[in-house]
Amino acid sequence: MSDFPVFPEGCVFGTATAAYQIEGAWDEDGRGESIWDRFAHTRGKTKNDDVACDHYHRFEEDVALMKAMEQNAYRFSISWPRILPEGTGQINQRGLDFYHRLVDALLEAGVTPWATLFHWDLPVALQDRFGGFASRDCSQCFADYAEVVVRSLGDKVKDWITLNEPGMFAAEGNLIGTLAPGRRNPWVFLRTLHHQLLGHGLAYRAIKSLHPDSRVGASLAIMPIHPMTASEKDREAAKLGDQLVNGLGLEPLTTGKYPEPLWRRFRLFHPRIHPGDMEIIHTPGDFLGVNNYTRERAYYRWYVPFLRAWMTGTGVAEKETVRDGVQYTSMGWEVYPASIYEALMQAKSLVGDLPIHITENGAAFDDVLEGDAVHDQKRIDYLRAYFEEIRRATSEGVNLKGYFHWTLMDNFEWASGYEKRFGIVYTDFSTQRRIIKDSGYWYRDLIRAQRRRR
Repeated sequence: MSDFPVFPEGCVFGTATAAYQIEGAWDEDGRGESIWDRFAHTRGKTKNDDVACDHYHRFEEDVALMKAMEQNAYRFSISWPRILPEGTGQINQRGLDFYHRLVDALLEAGVTPWATLFHWDLPVALQDRFGGFASRDCSQCFADYAEVVVRSLGDKVKDWITLNEPGMFAAEGNLIGTLAPGRRNPWVFLRTLHHQLLGHGLAYRAIKSLHPDSRVGASLAIMPIHPMTASEKDREAAKLGDQLVNGLGLEPLTTGKYPEPLWRRFRLFHPRIHPGDMEIIHTPGDFLGVNNYTRERAYYRWYVPFLRAWMTGTGVAEKETVRDGVQYTSMGWEVYPASIYEALMQAKSLVGDLPIHITENGAAFDDVLEGDAVHDQKRIDYLRAYFEEIRRATSEGVNLKGYFHWTLMDNFEWASGYEKRFGIVYTDFSTQRRIIKDSGYWYRDLIRAQRRRR
């Protein structure tokens, strides 16, 4: 077991998923339509639009896989339209019943449930009604939805994540349009972000009023932004890129302010901020969730409006490859282990000793099923290198309390469909058969090593 680093006492180790990516059953048992249903079922938007992993009907099998890998926590998301088909109003009890069954199965297996309330599957009724989170009304709708869920599940679930990557949802879904709802509108980008963060603060208060002993936080993507060259202009571009990618979500929660000078440069697109908004948003919560996979590089570009900068983007290589001695995943993302160390240290600089959970980290590779096995050594190498960097961060004072690998099983990878495999469990999408990969057994052994060293 000497191959594995030691982590602080009490760290939980599990996997993470999102409802739309695994559940399927999108039109069953009273579930309403989500923006991802509409987006995925529109020709040309995604690579596939099938039944995901059919987790809705196979959750017991999936919980058994977690138990077999000796995970002690599981981060899943709750489908908002499965609970409130219209986004507000009438509660769909059959939807709540499903999550009760899932949570009961987890608890029986000794797996602590971690529930995410919003992982991008907004009810389409709210998008049609007032533009979703582009409207301030959606913030209160989200808080009301959180209250419904926590009132039902709060006796069993004590760990809640309000939002997943609000900056990514605002940018990719509403500015660039590559994710649902597929809007390309710079005027709604910052409004969508601000109203999500406001919803986080309102939901935090709603949850705490119902169950003061609950632990509540948000999961933010933190990606180091490095200058492409040592030039002063590229260094300035990297600072602005960091504020755009990381600061717009992280700083309001931890400081109560949007980052400067980026905020000033975007003044034409500012949302209307009401008195008291920033006080509500300034709610780092009981922990911070950090999602990290890789880094980006920034460089000066005079012709880019407002920002005067551009970034390489995570899809540098377009496919799994080795370039100049550097491994890239099938998403085209650079394998850069130090990125997770830098992300954790950046978070620590703002939250101090607040508990931090790594709520997403992992890699997609071109996995191949060989008989009853998947020999995904590249993923094991990735995890080993990233875990060493996580250990380095904890040795320098990061108050790490948990790690959730993205993801449990190969699933619907948003606009990439079923082509990108992030799971430590292989999914045969034609049969829904699940096979634990070599990386899943490696992760099991890492978890065992933590127990044996205590």
